[in-house]
Amino acid sequence: MKFFIDTANLAQIQEANDLGILDGVTTNPSLMAKEGIKGTEAIAAHYKTICEMVDGPVSAEVLGTTFEGIVEEGKKLAAIHENIVVKVPMIKDGIKAIKWFTDNGILTNCTLVFSAGQAIMAAKAGATFVSPFIGRIDDSSWDGVQLVEQIVNIYNSQGFLTEVLAASIRNPLHIVRCAEVGADVCTCPLNSILGLLKHPLTDNGLAQFLKDAQAMQ
Repeated sequence: MKFFIDTANLAQIQEANDLGILDGVTTNPSLMAKEGIKGTEAIAAHYKTICEMVDGPVSAEVLGTTFEGIVEEGKKLAAIHENIVVKVPMIKDGIKAIKWFTDNGILTNCTLVFSAGQAIMAAKAGATFVSPFIGRIDDSSWDGVQLVEQIVNIYNSQGFLTEVLAASIRNPLHIVRCAEVGADVCTCPLNSILGLLKHPLTDNGLAQFLKDAQAMQ
């Protein structure tokens, strides 16, 4: 399973990249705003910087909601760097745009997916990635990871090439469960990635080893 970091913070991206396990980055307008990145030129420059930091896909989200607007914006985003993946919302015109991008060699990430039916439509249009938002599904009292498993099973049985990118990850357990059900990618905040490193028995064991080593000196 590939690890993407879900942020626009350059320091966090660098820290994840330094671990040697980072495969890509996802962003959205909210994450850009959180870093104080405003204006078309500033946003484009920020995406370029991220692409130069990470050797992997970088999802850049469109703001348009019409076919024409999504395509026009997507072409500009794709021109920033070869690693850019155009992030398109799961709406009717979004599916039309994904098909256009597919036919024209532009990678896409269909975002805001909350059902298997939506995932099927994205795959039929040729999306590179499909992003089910498991944390938000959990918030509505359903099991988000169960949806990931359902999509994985459908794609495998139908031979779809679209990769299942588990998004809206809230904790390390989400990552582990997504790996169990066969997600191709998970994207999550840095603290969820670092959470995978932690276990109290590891801390206790290391403390004991160090104590014993000190006693030997």
